[in-house]
Amino acid sequence: MIKRHSDVVLEITAHDPDTIENDLNTAVEIAREHAVNERRHGILVTQHGFTRYTVAISRDVPYGETLERRELPASSQTETEPGC
Repeated sequence: MIKRHSDVVLEITAHDPDTIENDLNTAVEIAREHAVNERRHGILVTQHGFTRYTVAISRDVPYGETLERRELPASSQTETEPGC
């Protein structure tokens, strides 16, 4: 499911890989249309969990580029603490 927060931020929530991929591609295309009209900012795709992503036009990304990053909650990362 794609939820539009504004013209520059879209949220994707899905539980199967095919839907995630399709919704992400659709959201990136929507964002790209807006970015091309503005010609100032790029697109940032952020993974917030295994089933939730955002796609946003970002001034931190150069025009014409799409960057990906992860901001996973600490509980979903599989790191061990030092001294364990």
